[in-house]
Amino acid sequence: MKKILLLGSGELGKEFTIAAQRMGQYVIAVDSYPNAPAMQVAHEAEVISMLDAEALDRIVAKHQPDLIVPEIEAIRTERFYDYEKSGITVVPSAKAANFTMNRKAIRDLAARDLGLKTADYRYATSADMLQEAVNLIGIPCVVKPLMSSSGKGQSTIRSVADIEKAWRYAVEGSRGDVVEVIVEAFVDFDYEITLLTVTQHDGPTLFCPPIGHRQERGDYQESWQPALMQEQHLEEAKAMAEKVTKALGGAGLFGVEFFISQQNGVYFSELSPRPHDTGMVTLAGTQNFNEFELHLRAIMGWPIPEIKFMRSGASAVILAQQLSDNPRIEGIEDAAALRDSDLRIFGKPTSRPYRRMGVGLAHGDVTEDITSVVERAKEVAAKIKILY
Repeated sequence: MKKILLLGSGELGKEFTIAAQRMGQYVIAVDSYPNAPAMQVAHEAEVISMLDAEALDRIVAKHQPDLIVPEIEAIRTERFYDYEKSGITVVPSAKAANFTMNRKAIRDLAARDLGLKTADYRYATSADMLQEAVNLIGIPCVVKPLMSSSGKGQSTIRSVADIEKAWRYAVEGSRGDVVEVIVEAFVDFDYEITLLTVTQHDGPTLFCPPIGHRQERGDYQESWQPALMQEQHLEEAKAMAEKVTKALGGAGLFGVEFFISQQNGVYFSELSPRPHDTGMVTLAGTQNFNEFELHLRAIMGWPIPEIKFMRSGASAVILAQQLSDNPRIEGIEDAAALRDSDLRIFGKPTSRPYRRMGVGLAHGDVTEDITSVVERAKEVAAKIKILY
């Protein structure tokens, strides 16, 4: 049995903890607020600011974990190098965690060091610098905080009048203590995918079937697997994903995002060194192992003979609309009555507008039109009502 220190205890951490528990591992769940989803199923829990290096050092010294598994961006990741030197396994590696928790490091690695095709981009640390960056990039363009999650702080500038508002929104949505944004040229793409990529200590890099997704406010609304795409584009995406994950090192599951243009090919977008929110579609039984089980097996060094596609699937988010310190869920019985479906309620103790509180799931035969599977997942999500 290994002791796992999970840094970040949201819905992805909860599913990972369940996967780890089923395989006999010990999990300490950490987050900045009590009763976070993963804490509800972990062996132990700690509430700290993970941006506080001293607090982070204290809990690492207290628990002496075998592995540190980050689930969020707002962590003092530079401490990971020392933990790794002391013999603790940082997932997927200290370098990978440190680079990918900040969009600047991973974008520079991908575009400048590895030569991957990306949207043109600039950085800005003030509203005036943002204005200069927009002048260079052109309008429309996309603004994102260097550190954020679930689309927070992300917006599209469509006119000069949007620049100041975009800066304020990015600063408000930023996680951590880094006040800097990335400005990206608008890519004229046809669709976007997540390619779940599994690196192993002693085995080849593996790929899950591509996942399609639709976004609003920079956050995913529905995802589906498989995403239908040209074989040429899929192979190009796989080559890019293998190149960047190999450069980062370590073992684990990465969520690698791409823009696909039928005319201009594949653009690298972003990378997360952990299970991906769009990958919750794998909870619909689309694969022999879901993304959380794959992440666990990879970081533990257990062999993964193959990733086998089992059936088509879709997920649709269940979002809160209001602030509440005691949100309550209704409609589970109605959702459960729908055929070929399932759902997950995350158990978040509070709500706010657009906070993800659960996900509707649906599956279908491989011959079923994926659009109808997505609609079924949306129907499941629509049955759930949140009371405030």
